[in-house]
Amino acid sequence: MGSLVESLLSIDGYRILYLGAVFCLSMVLLKGIQLFHKRKRLMAALQPFPGPPGHWLFGQADVFYEDGKTLDTLVSWATQFPYANPLWFGQFVAYLNITHPEYAKTLLSRTDRKDNVSYEHLIPWIGRGLLVLSGQKWFQHRRLLTPGFHYDVLKPYVKIMGDCTKVMLDQLQKQGSTGQSIDIYPFVSKMTLDTIMKCAFSCHTNCQTDRKNQYTKAVYDLTFQVNNRLRFFLFHSDLIFYLSPQGRQFQKACKISHDHTENVIKQRKESVKHDDELEKIQKRRHLDFLDILLFAQDENGQGLSDEDLRAEVDTFMFEGHDTTASGISWILYCMAKYPEHQQRCREEIREVLADRDTLEWDDLSKLPYTTMCIKESLRLNTPVPLIARQINQPITFSDGRSLPEGSLVSVSIDSIHRNPSVWNDPEVFDPSRFSQDDTEQRHSHSFLPFSAGPRNCIGQSFAMNELKVAVALTLNAFELSVDPAQTPIKIYMLSLRSKNGIHLYLKKARKE
Repeated sequence: MGSLVESLLSIDGYRILYLGAVFCLSMVLLKGIQLFHKRKRLMAALQPFPGPPGHWLFGQADVFYEDGKTLDTLVSWATQFPYANPLWFGQFVAYLNITHPEYAKTLLSRTDRKDNVSYEHLIPWIGRGLLVLSGQKWFQHRRLLTPGFHYDVLKPYVKIMGDCTKVMLDQLQKQGSTGQSIDIYPFVSKMTLDTIMKCAFSCHTNCQTDRKNQYTKAVYDLTFQVNNRLRFFLFHSDLIFYLSPQGRQFQKACKISHDHTENVIKQRKESVKHDDELEKIQKRRHLDFLDILLFAQDENGQGLSDEDLRAEVDTFMFEGHDTTASGISWILYCMAKYPEHQQRCREEIREVLADRDTLEWDDLSKLPYTTMCIKESLRLNTPVPLIARQINQPITFSDGRSLPEGSLVSVSIDSIHRNPSVWNDPEVFDPSRFSQDDTEQRHSHSFLPFSAGPRNCIGQSFAMNELKVAVALTLNAFELSVDPAQTPIKIYMLSLRSKNGIHLYLKKARKE
């Protein structure tokens, strides 16, 4: 009897294993069929758009791992394949990469959501704020946040930007006394973080001098890990990333960041609960971004939830810190590389400053040549070289070619900025391109450092003000020159970085 039971159990065990194997093979086969049809649909959708040859397995993905060559390769493809070309990441993910302003105009005039690949990695940190939202909720948040960037709100920020820049200049002065070149990016990054923390929620942490501040370190870690995750394909898997030391560090930093933001929101709500109008607060102190968010209401009197508040503050912290640091660092590099333009800017800046050591709101409009140099640097060194969308309905471009709903589309802003069919001698640093006459003759979407259309950067005025203040005060204080032994190696992450830093020599500027 016992042997019979054992025999039956053995048969049932084999049957379960057999059924399990059949089920697994069936699922693999089903997945294979789905991928086959997905590949077929992608091939059909992108068939009208010729593109460069790619690896049989990885497609063109390997291009994004070529430090110093990625952006140049994309620009070279833009000249070979006008308007747009496919970019394959493996065999089952492909983007149509736009490289011409007319195509960019068609896409950016719409409100398609951000793509579901790269931007997803930001959500655990910044939540679902304006950057990643879509549809009606995006429209609601955009409308509620717009008053936060009115010039009356931005005016007091100019002094904050100046004060933070002065702290950075003091730090650079100490380092520059050694006579060696300095990697300016870490100093600029701390300064933009300091600025955004004070402007976003009046948070004074001395983050430029206090290396032990937990929140400051958390934001740094988060920025690095998000960039790191985007760059390494295996980390695109949640399972692999969160099991890794980098993933655990990311989660720890997220908790620190979220706890800090939630605590600031809680304290601010307590401090303003007896004030029912922004005007009352403004009499006591300048408004910050958090004030605007707390009082924001739609036509139905509906404001932002605590979760939405945190998401928008964290989004503002990310966008206003990382990309602005990239922009300022590369502008200063261009000033060092082209000393004749640097000197002309310095003369203009000193004429505006006179005997003062900082800029005021009205001064920002009195720096036309410096502004042209800033824009020319943004053209050649775009802080966000690539943006992406997932289209929510079919799109037809100006030449009649089209894509179906659900397609992934990227805009290579750097390729548009350096496209010979769009700009004459695009690799030449020529600020006069941004004189009024030249600007009027250009295509409306030939210069896109802050994107364009309804989903353009809501904080572009804030960013431009900070660029002007930081560049002006730095050139007033220092004469910059490049270190020929350490030429920056461009790498594309979420923003434009240099693999080996941005090393400059700094000498105290002479007073004439």
